Amino acid sequence: MAGNAVNIGPRRWGRWRIAALAVAALLLLLPLAAMQFTDEVDWTALDFVFMGALLGAVGLGAELAVRKTRNVAYRMGSCAALAAAFLLIWINGAVGIIGSEQEDANLLYGGVLGVALIGATAARFRPAGMALAMSATAFAQALVPLAASTFGLSSNALVWSLEVLVISGFFVALWLISAWLFWKGALEQTSAGAT
Repeated sequence: MAGNAVNIGPRRWGRWRIAALAVAALLLLLPLAAMQFTDEVDWTALDFVFMGALLGAVGLGAELAVRKTRNVAYRMGSCAALAAAFLLIWINGAVGIIGSEQEDANLLYGGVLGVALIGATAARFRPAGMALAMSATAFAQALVPLAASTFGLSSNALVWSLEVLVISGFFVALWLISAWLFWKGALEQTSAGAT
């Protein structure tokens, strides 16, 4: 048996995969445990299915990124982008970013994810193109409060609150970190190809 892999049946599972599965299971068990102690957490079966599907999609995306290349910067850029998408969906669905989850302005964050997905597809998941796609996604993220205010989807007090601006800044930073890592991956790929 290899030093960093565990033999499970016909497949070999690395420690990172097992750790990722454990974290996903823990994320699903936390609300279940919290429901035993407080009425503040009230998940339905559909909530658990949605979270399981979301975790599965992120896990699949990470697995595909790892299989695509050995370029560490590309892999890290993929993980940063997947983390940003996961957190954006989770936070927005659970409590909303602009006001509550019922605020129409929160639907604009679906457009941010659309920019990321369309940009990544158009870039054919190549590092330089992914860097541009994630930069465009950061720009789209930054525009959401302005768009929500311009189109009257939420009151100006909600859109320009310190909380919304800090959360938006956090996501812009995540997308830009992802873009920088993809750009670094593109440079590494270019220099490796030149040798």
